[in-house]
Amino acid sequence: MGVKNMSLETVKTTVVKTEISEGLLNQAKSLNEAGWFRDLDELILNALRRYLESHRHELMEEFILQDVDWGLTGDE
Repeated sequence: MGVKNMSLETVKTTVVKTEISEGLLNQAKSLNEAGWFRDLDELILNALRRYLESHRHELMEEFILQDVDWGLTGDE
């Protein structure tokens, strides 16, 4: 999955392999075919970026609570 950066800097990218349900894939393909995104890579990258931006505080809090719990109990 490539990342296109508007600046002149080169952005390092990593290929990620995952599994998704057929229903989710069909929804993504529909959006792509309707012209909302260049390709599935762009759609998935944008969806992940938007999710992380909108849930940043919740995710950070959850990770901190997990670390504290692990520190207190040693359970994983």
